[in-house]
Amino acid sequence: MADEARILNVLFLCPDNAARSIIAEAIMNRDGLGRYRAFSAGSYPAAKINPHTVRLLKGLHFPVNELRPKAWAEFAGPKSPELDFVFVLDAEAAEEIWPEWPGDPVTARWLMPDPATSTGAAADISRGFADAYRTLNLRIELFLRLPLALLDRLTLRERLDSIGRSNFDPVVTAR
Repeated sequence: MADEARILNVLFLCPDNAARSIIAEAIMNRDGLGRYRAFSAGSYPAAKINPHTVRLLKGLHFPVNELRPKAWAEFAGPKSPELDFVFVLDAEAAEEIWPEWPGDPVTARWLMPDPATSTGAAADISRGFADAYRTLNLRIELFLRLPLALLDRLTLRERLDSIGRSNFDPVVTAR
């Protein structure tokens, strides 16, 4: 892949950048152990992070002060960080025409339901966000275990797409 000493930049995409992609950014920045720097963005970013996202992350002791919805244009300009990976978390975003990302990143689809569409009682909505967190946490954990230096670009892309097709049973993964 790249120089192993270099911090690798990862971008997570969703249309509104208010829930899934923000959660993924927080997880990757915590678990990437200084080897990865994560960002998130959307094609139509929300004015603010979904309050259920903030509640979930604060409850799990993630720092949230620096998190904010961002337009993906922030990551496509000449002063943007070179990206190594772009993960698309939403089918709508996957079908959009993306800007040209600096760095020629490996892209993968990690499509999953938007927890912001959860309905019902407060417990049901919280469960939707918790399920999204668990799925993203497990996918990122699998990603971080990949032997990047040993994988060619095509194999790496196949592995990343495979991780994105993984569905986790929240009952089983909660144990």
